Amino acid sequence: MIRLSQITMPVGHSMEALEQKCYKLLKIAPKDVKSFQIVKQSIDARKKPDIIFSYVIDIACDKEDRVLKQSRVKQAEIIGKEAYRFPTGGSNPLEKPIVIIGMGPAGLFCGYMLAKHGYKPIILERGQDVDRRTEKVQEFWTTGKLDTQCNVQFGEGGAGTFSDGKLNTLIKDKGGRNLEVLSILVENGAPEQILYDAKPHIGTDVLSRVVKNMRERILAWGGEVHFESQVTDFIIEKQRLTGVKLLNGRQIDCMGAVLAIGHSARDTFQRLYELGIPMAAKAFAVGFRVEHPQSLINKSQYGVDRHPVLGAAPYKVVAKTSTGRGVYSFCMCPGGYVVNASSEEGRMAVNGMSYSGRDGANANSAIIVAVTPEDFGSEHPLAGVEFQRRLEAKAYELGGGSVPVQQYEAFKKRVTGEETTESLPAYEPCIKGSYKTADLTTILTPEMNRAFIEGMEHFNRIIPGFAAANVWMDGVESRTSSPVRIDRDDTMQSSIRGLYPCGEGAGYAGGITSAAMDGLRIAEEIAKEYFPKKE
Repeated sequence: MIRLSQITMPVGHSMEALEQKCYKLLKIAPKDVKSFQIVKQSIDARKKPDIIFSYVIDIACDKEDRVLKQSRVKQAEIIGKEAYRFPTGGSNPLEKPIVIIGMGPAGLFCGYMLAKHGYKPIILERGQDVDRRTEKVQEFWTTGKLDTQCNVQFGEGGAGTFSDGKLNTLIKDKGGRNLEVLSILVENGAPEQILYDAKPHIGTDVLSRVVKNMRERILAWGGEVHFESQVTDFIIEKQRLTGVKLLNGRQIDCMGAVLAIGHSARDTFQRLYELGIPMAAKAFAVGFRVEHPQSLINKSQYGVDRHPVLGAAPYKVVAKTSTGRGVYSFCMCPGGYVVNASSEEGRMAVNGMSYSGRDGANANSAIIVAVTPEDFGSEHPLAGVEFQRRLEAKAYELGGGSVPVQQYEAFKKRVTGEETTESLPAYEPCIKGSYKTADLTTILTPEMNRAFIEGMEHFNRIIPGFAAANVWMDGVESRTSSPVRIDRDDTMQSSIRGLYPCGEGAGYAGGITSAAMDGLRIAEEIAKEYFPKKE
């Protein structure tokens, strides 16, 4: 396989033009090409508004060494490609089923892979299927009536279902799991472009359909999926998990349980702690959703108010403050909406969401401040959970159940005392759910507020207008990642054998793709130990 890098093309080019350019570089005829594959497509906007695409391309042909030598192309090399392989060869029979607790990306992909290879897993999800869940969430945003078992956090697809559907990850992918996750998504209805886009996303509307299609395949392969089935207890005998108990009174005996519970399953964290499952508090980050007119972000990133081909522009910003505390953007949603993502009565949490078209008026991103166990006020393993709850309770109190919002000028003045004479046109927040103007400075600590402002002012030098007086802040973004890490060893198991901590909730992932990849890892470890029963 010949890999060509740094192949540049104008925006709006045809696939035929891209292929012809690559063939010309390698001095080969189209008839000699066995395969042509885009590995990566990224946007180069360094000379905006003259924007170009940059590609990495893999081409298979005969006599590749000779082709490479004759073409003398500097940005070409011979590579070996190895496809993802699911392990086989477990020496123990699977006498009882594997239970998967949670149907977010980690649990869904773990269950998908096990079902595909004959293990017939039982997936237990406390929330409802994606269609009924969507209705329940829409009702909550309209009426404020919260279902604590089925909401933006809980239900088929997990918290990622109501997000931008971003699929990029920083995890190094030596085993091909990243491409396998993206390929599974494409097989189930996602656009093929995610296989090579440098910043792939599919939007909450497409992701919902994909999740449903994956469920149907799991069922067709003999797996089971049970909604409204919250696991409330674990049966442990001689340091080994032998079963789980559900809220409805049912008990399921099992060979093992994949703990893919998500970062908001606080009641499950509590029960695991009571059972002595080793865990520890971990660092995460908190802050506010910040909304800008999408046209401002487009102008900064692409040089125009709206690009006819590229659409809504994303951004990513990072700063280290004078105190050493990090401030950065998280889960940026171009053309998106801030959503009321609460899952507990009397507590307010927000998240960001985009549809596949990314056609909302505003861009939003969490601008968050890093926090560590030293900030939690306790050494308890669940101290991070209580830290989140305190912030969320204050945000709920400020908004009276609505999302509390404040413009940056008012926030900054309350924290620093600085006045501004800046006069900018007003624009409305884009929020799913009711919202109310409030003083957000009382949610975080004074030191965190100052770090937030320092970060915003730094980002304003990168993206002019980022810290403008009229920018909306929505609170509180508290669930960026799990506040807990549940210990596991090299076999992916807890000290309680048969218990497999998995994904974001267990502290081993940070987004849809990394959680899905971790689900594959757990499925692989199960396959290394067990072989499925033959019918």
